[in-house]
Amino acid sequence: MLRRDLRSERRRPPAALRARGRRVVAVLSALAVVGASVALSPAPVEAATRTVVSLTFDDANADQLNALPALQANAMKATFYVPSGYIGAAGYMTRADLTTLKNAGHEIGGHSVNHPDLAQISVDEAARQICQDRKNLTSWGFSVRSFAYPFASSTPEVEKAVATCGYNSGRLLGDIRSRFGCPDCAYAEKTPPPDPFALAALDQVDATWTLADLKQGVTNAEKNGGGWVQYTFHDVCDDACSDLAVTTSTFSQFLSWLKTRQSAGTVVKTIGSVIGGTTKPVVNGPGVPAPTGSTNGIVNPSMETGAPDCWMRGGYGTNTPTFSTGSPAHTGNIASGITMTDYVDGDAKLLPQFDLGQCSPTVTPGRSYTLREWYRASGPTQFAVYLRSSTGAWSYWTSSPWFAAADAWTEADWTTAPIPSGYNGISFALTIFGNGTLRTDDLGLYDSTSAPPLTVMSATAPLDTSAPKTPQGPLEVFRPTESDVTG
Repeated sequence: MLRRDLRSERRRPPAALRARGRRVVAVLSALAVVGASVALSPAPVEAATRTVVSLTFDDANADQLNALPALQANAMKATFYVPSGYIGAAGYMTRADLTTLKNAGHEIGGHSVNHPDLAQISVDEAARQICQDRKNLTSWGFSVRSFAYPFASSTPEVEKAVATCGYNSGRLLGDIRSRFGCPDCAYAEKTPPPDPFALAALDQVDATWTLADLKQGVTNAEKNGGGWVQYTFHDVCDDACSDLAVTTSTFSQFLSWLKTRQSAGTVVKTIGSVIGGTTKPVVNGPGVPAPTGSTNGIVNPSMETGAPDCWMRGGYGTNTPTFSTGSPAHTGNIASGITMTDYVDGDAKLLPQFDLGQCSPTVTPGRSYTLREWYRASGPTQFAVYLRSSTGAWSYWTSSPWFAAADAWTEADWTTAPIPSGYNGISFALTIFGNGTLRTDDLGLYDSTSAPPLTVMSATAPLDTSAPKTPQGPLEVFRPTESDVTG
């Protein structure tokens, strides 16, 4: 199970990217605008409509289901942006939950597979994340037309990928005026929008928003010529479950009040119904890199090309780990350091980033792989191994036996069982599972049939084959912060 970091998605794209204004991806955007114009031709019963409100939910957090009673009571439909790699993980919705949303008339949209910052990864990895997410959701029976950028972060290339992958729109955050920011922005997005792949929305709703703030987003638009106001929710709970939470009472009161605004020409619609357009065929993204063989499959194995590029912090249980990077190192100047205190259970580790191929190595089902890593540890350590499914979802697989404590740099070496069918990626690392320290460096991965000999001057630490594997809890999705992963 990996630690979940509730980093706000309020961060807007860097000024250099935002300065581009409303980009129009020539032909694709023109076609989308034509489709939107047709869809937005007002039906006779909505002839007085001046303001459109969309209620959107990001990340498929399980507590979003608490919003359903209020939505149903007020006959309102919402858009749920789903990172398909999270579905079924602890704290997130299941596929059955998504089907419940669909059957209730709500829209299922895309949000990438693993929720990376799409502006900070390669164009190929971004396209894989965007296309595979839509492919997964479509294979589960959903009509997917709308996309939201994780962390509201985008580039022209990323927006082009959203269009190429078959979406009709892409939503940003923080480009609509409110007391939370963007004082020079408009009070609403236009309909049809100038650029469907850079939709302007309010800042995300968080625990500091009051009922008056929620109402203000609507009345600001109503008083300033109308338009399209998009709200973004993450958690709906009554126990302060996160700093992005709105209470069920506040949410219900807002929807009850919102229903009364129909007399002022304000209506609620999903993103897809506002944008319009057909549901396009599924598009495959770029393929994953070739499987690991006799060459080390780890990207930036010693972190010398940037720390912690292509690495992420992981862990679970009740404990307090402190992470660092720097010297002393086994080679070069950079190594990972973890100091554990207040240990009760669980572990901590720094391991290759969970993604679709830019950082995480590709493996072949049926093949066994040799894992290696240099370490110094005050107590025993072991490899924890995670696998990526063909849909891009990550889950815990297995752990090695224990390696003995070591004062000097020592190379851990272990070969896995054959990779099970349905999996094509791997991530692993030595872990610390007690109070003390662990330093690691020079991670290695090889096909077991072609792994190079162990370093002559090193001695592989003896395995404690009598020691049990450290149990792992159910997978909890980890969201990297910018200080954890930069590429």
